[in-house]
Amino acid sequence: MNAGFSAPFIGEFMNREIADQPCCLVIEDQALIAMSIETYLEDAGIAVQTVGSMAEARAWLASSMADIAIVDFMLKDGPVTELAGELNRREIPFIIYSGYPLRQDMPSELQGVPWIEKPTSREHLLKVVLKTLMALSGQKPTAPILHS
Repeated sequence: MNAGFSAPFIGEFMNREIADQPCCLVIEDQALIAMSIETYLEDAGIAVQTVGSMAEARAWLASSMADIAIVDFMLKDGPVTELAGELNRREIPFIIYSGYPLRQDMPSELQGVPWIEKPTSREHLLKVVLKTLMALSGQKPTAPILHS
């Protein structure tokens, strides 16, 4: 089950002063899905860089840093297991956003990673992203958790 936050909580987080705008690397090979995610995040005040393959992600990461990543499990150049290991080594938290269901026998690189199945609502995706960003900054939600 997923933890959720109320709409006022999301607004409170977005209104907090953040020294640097957080940056999310979106790794998604389906253009319409990538554009939707990009819009959701930008509307929430998060900078976004979108790439469509693991090769493009590696090239971007060679010269840039993300605070968080949203990753499709299966890209045109294969499953993201190896890239997940790289994100873990770089200490970039990531969320899997996939049409594939979560399995119990996932590789160790994907253990404990938030997994959202496509399709999902804008609100749910933002809740998971904001919860992950808040955990990074040590912030705790002040609004009650709606469900767990």
